[in-house]
Amino acid sequence: MLATILVADVVVGGYVEAFYQWHAQNPETRITNLRGFDARSRMFTLANVALDVKATTGPVTVRVIGQTGLTPQIYYAAEPEDGAETWQHLQQATITAALPHELTVEAGLFPSPIGPEVFAVKDNWSFSRSNLFFGLPFYHTGARVSRPLGGGVTATLAVYNGWNSIIDNNDTPSVAASLAYAREGTTAQVLYFGGIERDDTWRHLFDAYVQHAITDRVSVLAQANAGVEPGDLGTASWVAGALYGKLVLSGCLYVALRGDLFYETVPDGAASIFWPTQWITSGTATLGYQPVDTVSLRLEYRHDQAADDVFYGGGGDVLDRAAQDTVTAGATAWF
Repeated sequence: MLATILVADVVVGGYVEAFYQWHAQNPETRITNLRGFDARSRMFTLANVALDVKATTGPVTVRVIGQTGLTPQIYYAAEPEDGAETWQHLQQATITAALPHELTVEAGLFPSPIGPEVFAVKDNWSFSRSNLFFGLPFYHTGARVSRPLGGGVTATLAVYNGWNSIIDNNDTPSVAASLAYAREGTTAQVLYFGGIERDDTWRHLFDAYVQHAITDRVSVLAQANAGVEPGDLGTASWVAGALYGKLVLSGCLYVALRGDLFYETVPDGAASIFWPTQWITSGTATLGYQPVDTVSLRLEYRHDQAADDVFYGGGGDVLDRAAQDTVTAGATAWF
């Protein structure tokens, strides 16, 4: 009998994210509403603990990221029935194969390619995520194929279950196509994502961003997003955008600013896609300090504003404020 033993190169990593937040409106619920993953005030919160294992043998790589904390409880909320409880401890599970002709094929549970922000705080300039990151999809299940085209450009085609869907809510796959560019201090991407998300109508999303290092100390980033969804009551649509800036003050200290706006148009009688208000915006200022290579401390002020009362203010479980202000002290460490 012949036995085959596969020897894989295994890389293990991970990170921890935690914060304490002060909410100026001091809601009795201690909930910072409509705020991605820094959604608790006046308490020390363990946002996420993630363990990342990547094993490579030949042309095949398997990657699994497990997690626990407040963050995964929030972002799997769109799954049907008990999907959030079932999947919340899994952030990513993918298998990747490098094929001839420079093709790369991936399948599994992915972070969304939409926009420049990512799950791990350590890889973003701010501690909180923008309204675009929270409103737009941030994970998909499916398969994709990519190939470099030369000149720093990579093309990707994908088939997914849909927006924030491990368990699909229909039998029609969603599709995505993108061109990404990375070269000499600049990264950029244009992307289309389309599919049936509700009411048997096709939703179209268009996204673009560009990040550029002006100097060794100054970087800027811009994102634009728009989409439409026809329906029996009319066509729903949205436009959204975000601007970011980062100034390095020293080798371990930086300041980052971010402003974003998300505007949604909903036909009379129809349900909104994203928010319980027509528009929502935020302004964020972050002071980041990285005393060692694997630890980042963030002090962040953020102001959220909306068209309607969608935030908690004083006593009771009542949404009675059109604005909220927070100061967050956050920390993340990784290996």
